[in-house]
Amino acid sequence: MSAHLSLATLNRTIHFGVILTNGITELLDVAPVDLFNGLTKEFLKDVPDEMFPAHFKDQGLDITFHWVSEHGSAVPAKLSSGLTITPTDSFESCPPLDIVLIGANNPLYQPNEAELAYARKSYESCLGFITICGGFQVALSAGILNGKTATAPRMLLEDLKQKAPQVKWVEKRWVRDDKLWTSGTLLNGTDLMTNFIRQTWDVKEDSFIEFMLRACSSVDRDVDYKDVTWAL
Repeated sequence: MSAHLSLATLNRTIHFGVILTNGITELLDVAPVDLFNGLTKEFLKDVPDEMFPAHFKDQGLDITFHWVSEHGSAVPAKLSSGLTITPTDSFESCPPLDIVLIGANNPLYQPNEAELAYARKSYESCLGFITICGGFQVALSAGILNGKTATAPRMLLEDLKQKAPQVKWVEKRWVRDDKLWTSGTLLNGTDLMTNFIRQTWDVKEDSFIEFMLRACSSVDRDVDYKDVTWAL
């Protein structure tokens, strides 16, 4: 996708895709996608006018969500805590994605070549590529992280520095390297998503997006873990 394009200025529907592998995806890793749902025109049309100023409804984003797996709706996708969902799209049927989100899989799962190829294809065409917690593993295996600055769960960083020196690993809750966003463990995904939204749309103090982030009690903790008093 052209480098000069930005999500904030797209004059069309934004396609947000959650990539699901044939493994078991961590539920809380992909749950931050719902922050975007609360910003959409579709969500706002059912919100009573008395909840916030009427003009906010004109600021809703036009977003379509895609839950994408290799086989699409033909095979239910597994999420943690015993949850299954029916994907909306397969790798072949899904339109090009503008925002991509990948969460962790069960630790022993190895993504297959179709999954890695789709991750690479999606990274090349999107405007924002997000990994949360162990979701970095798919991006790493696909070569997407090569030459990039990235983070991962803190307990894995020292080992990753040895095993994957082609990546500049840093100990942060979340990291942005151009359109690539990576996070620490699963609950850092909300910090990442809050900053992704604010930076992408250059959110103003009196805007609808800022209002909704505050209304949702969005999480934005210190990116360097300075608020954490314990060490791993």
